[in-house]
Amino acid sequence: MPNMQQNKTPVAEQEPAVRARNFAEVTKCYTPDEAVNEAERCLNCPTHPCMTGCPVSVRIPEFLAKIRERKFAEAYGIIRATNSLPAVSGRVCPQERQCESKCVRGAKGEPVAIGRLERFCADYAMAHPEELAATNKPEPNGHKVAIVGGGPAGLTCAGDLAAKGYEVTIYEAFHTAGGVLMYGIPEFRLPKAIVQKEIDGLKAMGVNIMTNMVVGRVISVDEIIAEGCEAVFIGSGAGLPRFMGIEGEDLVGVYSANEYLTRINLMKAYLDEYDTPIRKSKNVAVIGGGNVAMDAARSALRLGAEKVYIIYRRSMEELPARKEEVHHAQEEGIEFRLLTNPKRIIGEDSVTAIECVNMELGEPDASGRRSPHEVAGSNFLLEVDTVIMALGTSPNPLIGRTTKGIETDRRGCLVVNEETNQTTKEGVYAGGDAVTGAATVILAMGAGKKAAAAIDEYLKR
Repeated sequence: MPNMQQNKTPVAEQEPAVRARNFAEVTKCYTPDEAVNEAERCLNCPTHPCMTGCPVSVRIPEFLAKIRERKFAEAYGIIRATNSLPAVSGRVCPQERQCESKCVRGAKGEPVAIGRLERFCADYAMAHPEELAATNKPEPNGHKVAIVGGGPAGLTCAGDLAAKGYEVTIYEAFHTAGGVLMYGIPEFRLPKAIVQKEIDGLKAMGVNIMTNMVVGRVISVDEIIAEGCEAVFIGSGAGLPRFMGIEGEDLVGVYSANEYLTRINLMKAYLDEYDTPIRKSKNVAVIGGGNVAMDAARSALRLGAEKVYIIYRRSMEELPARKEEVHHAQEEGIEFRLLTNPKRIIGEDSVTAIECVNMELGEPDASGRRSPHEVAGSNFLLEVDTVIMALGTSPNPLIGRTTKGIETDRRGCLVVNEETNQTTKEGVYAGGDAVTGAATVILAMGAGKKAAAAIDEYLKR
């Protein structure tokens, strides 16, 4: 009989006052008993609606059934059959808007905690490698494929192709693979050791990773093809930060969220033994309301800031960040200044304050979205010494500019066939943020998976 408890099995977390001053992972993993208890909440619906919400088509009811039988390694094997990075997606995927949003249990209570259970299986597999079924390196099929970018889209595409016997080489611009998983998402949400283990698993399958390879500078897409690669997948992400264009953005103490988080994650500012060049802030304003804004704000707090503000021009209902991240930020003492917009950043050489104005939401437009408007005469100052712009990112135009035959749209995103993810250049495919602009890790993974299937079909002709 299914477990009919209405709410998810609770998961242990660090206390807010403690975790706000360290970079250890906030949320703990389920114990085996907790995982079994939660998996027993699944009603095993005959139509499997949860699967329709998964961009990488994880066979959710099947792996939950194995958890109920306490066959945790087998459950992991089912997940791994369609998901190259389960320890990652189990932690950072917005399940509440995807698989869990389709769960029938959510109609009367909370949906099954699919994300927590996916993480449990992945962590269990990493801790008990001796229980995993032996995986032999696939027989080579004689075809070579190149992947540009070692982020979630590229890693997923590489894993799926390697499993089919392709010789896969990843060209990564940074000194380490992982993309946003390494440079963007903080340690307290996604430990770097976890990402590295997932990458090592791909290497064990035969994936070759070449780092410090800026495609478009060190080597071009056309040169990669000339060297014998029969297809190329571009998953170079969207690392070009956006700014508001307001007065004072050139002052010392103004960061893009990308730069700020890269200094913390890749340059190890979260470790005391590293002398990372990053501002020691007292009062911080983070502009934006997405997951990246939450990551930047919570990281600033952990680096010693006394006061951290989230400044967002709409209300809490429109805030795009995951509810869990907002909840954790509020618990940790981040102050949300909603219906607020920056007007200018004040200071002589470095930041001393930010001038803001109150906003109000107008009537809904044709799409149902309410646009914010300034409230006249409501300007005020916040004393801050650091401002972090978390306003989204765009793809770097380098690959589009240096590759003949590839088209980009007005935002600089690569143009692709929606069915196959092929670009306007024969044999070249793309996916993830390089195509959509900044989006979620799991959507990038889904794009990498779709492109891998299309490349396989293309090279089988």
